[in-house]
Amino acid sequence: MTTTEPEALRARAEALHLHGLIAHWPEVATQTWLPPLLAWEEQERSCRSLERRLKTAHIGRFKPLCDFDWSWPKRCDRAAIDALMALDFLTDASNIVFVGPNGIGKSTLAQNIAHQTLIAGHTVLFTSAGQMLGDLAALDSDSALRRRLRHYARPQLLVIDEVGYLAYSNRHADLMFELISRRYQNKSTIVTTNRPFAEWREIEQPDVWKIGRAGVRHPGSPT
Repeated sequence: MTTTEPEALRARAEALHLHGLIAHWPEVATQTWLPPLLAWEEQERSCRSLERRLKTAHIGRFKPLCDFDWSWPKRCDRAAIDALMALDFLTDASNIVFVGPNGIGKSTLAQNIAHQTLIAGHTVLFTSAGQMLGDLAALDSDSALRRRLRHYARPQLLVIDEVGYLAYSNRHADLMFELISRRYQNKSTIVTTNRPFAEWREIEQPDVWKIGRAGVRHPGSPT
């Protein structure tokens, strides 16, 4: 809800960085065209911001939850998914892990949460574990690696899809550990995997997820 009180109008103009308008504020403060002008500018910037964040998030096409088959998988906790869609987990930087076999909708659920996060005004990055780790491992200088780690650490929500589908080298495991360490208790991360926690030692170094699991919210293991 917007207000037309002079102080509120000026605050909105300052938030929009309309310096020319503010410089002539005594002349424009009572003009009838000012409130709709500010509203138009706010709406346009909000739309442009969403378009930009959608483009950089790389979520891809996905099935909305209204079309999701909740009868498969049988053990998917719908109430937990609905709670996650409220995005409260972002407040305390909790993490989410979707565990289950291939083809049951783990990525779809993660994409829906990621999209809801974008709509709420947050930044998101969606990537597969293989793509992300390959990207990081290919860098041959410390400065380039630090910059790229900041790229993955920066979004308010990072979705790492398909963790455990391939075995990782020690180098990949170290990079995963470094990234999760940077995000832990600062930003939320969603992971999808086809491997239960008991098997993660087989695909990564033992301590890779020791940090991340402390803040995990587990919406059920679909089977």
